[in-house]
Amino acid sequence: MADIGLVGLGTMGAALALNIADNGYSVAVYNRTGSVTTDFVAGAGDLAGRLTACTSLKELTQAVDGPRSIILMVPAGAPVDAMIDALRPELSEGDLIIDAGNANFRETMRRAEASKGTPVKFLGIGVSGGEEGARRGPSIMGGGDRDGWARVEPVLKAISAKFEGTPCATWMGPDGAGHFVKTVHNGIEYADMQMIAEVYGIMRDGMGMGSDAVSEVFEGWNQGPLASYLIEISAIVAGTADSVTGKPLLDVILDTAGQKGTGRWTAIEALHLGAPATAIEAAVAARNLSSRLDERKTGETLFGVASGRIDASSISIDELETGLLAGKIACYAQGFGLLSAASDEFNWSLPLPEVARVWRAGCIIRSAMLDDMATALAENPEENLMFAPTFTERLRASHGALRRVVAAAALAGRPVPALAAALSYFDTMRSARGTANMIQGQRDYFGRHGFERIDGGSGHHGPWAD
Repeated sequence: MADIGLVGLGTMGAALALNIADNGYSVAVYNRTGSVTTDFVAGAGDLAGRLTACTSLKELTQAVDGPRSIILMVPAGAPVDAMIDALRPELSEGDLIIDAGNANFRETMRRAEASKGTPVKFLGIGVSGGEEGARRGPSIMGGGDRDGWARVEPVLKAISAKFEGTPCATWMGPDGAGHFVKTVHNGIEYADMQMIAEVYGIMRDGMGMGSDAVSEVFEGWNQGPLASYLIEISAIVAGTADSVTGKPLLDVILDTAGQKGTGRWTAIEALHLGAPATAIEAAVAARNLSSRLDERKTGETLFGVASGRIDASSISIDELETGLLAGKIACYAQGFGLLSAASDEFNWSLPLPEVARVWRAGCIIRSAMLDDMATALAENPEENLMFAPTFTERLRASHGALRRVVAAAALAGRPVPALAAALSYFDTMRSARGTANMIQGQRDYFGRHGFERIDGGSGHHGPWAD
């Protein structure tokens, strides 16, 4: 009998099944297209002996030892609901369905609620790391039934990435908690990627650097405080030549960025919760703008392309590095602030230090800073990450560089929306008195909304109220 079942042998599902088998567990697998299942097992090499190809859901459930645990790796949305409905008649008391796809956490909350009082338990887990992570060790963010998690925890920790021997797999809380943490992970990923793209644009267009030179810069940065998976692969991408033309690969890639929706979900939920996530929102907007290629061409025809150069007297490569570091800290502060707001709203009690620890390896945003973030959050999980002593000192030393990068880019006509949003967030969060008093005055003038006074009391109105 198999230890666990898995439905859906697309790229991620196939990689995850092989990972589970590679860690000594037997897996019953099923795909709606039967030939995919048989071909997958036939091509599994030495791991084929731990895989059982099933031609139906009934055969799958009969092949798994009870109480059964079945992982779903199917497209998010209606296909998940359809698969759950198809599986339930084949399952028994105490069996467990695990949605490990990129689900919207609100759908996971609905499914978790629907599972209450039924014989079958439900988990929604976020899995990050792409195909390579799924195969060799992803970051896993669990949510849903606590007892259900405890049952599959040994398997999930065995297959997860390890940071200095510690598994990057943790239960985050009930119902949609795991999928929400994964959503925010992806939102931070959007912003991180956008800020890297912005400094690449400064080097390419503002400083006239070729792709090989940019690659060398990223390689150097990956040895310092910016060390991370995204900086590492940025160096590889920038240094790769196109096999067709021989040109730098970046020079032949169309600049229209795709998206699966998770960054958008993060921005939407940030607005719902009143939690500022401005760098993430800017990154989502930048991807949307990238798809408007024809309009951008029209704009260039009407207004001319920005031709300003950025020389060493304005900003240096070292200042680009330092400015990017400041932007990343502000972005992560927003992400953890959003997690804290959601934890309060949905009564999840999210373990923020554990979130940072789970992200230290396996996932797309893994970076050298996350270990320090885990420590800071353990000391004071309620505090804005920027106010933790370690990151306060880093920002004191780096925000000036971020300011000079954003200013130089603006003067040269180079768009840096995510970096600029991070800078504005930082400046707002260090301004005890801002400008919202003007907004309150305006609101009172046209709508008698009232305002609070500095010297006390609420519900006051200006003289126009008479």
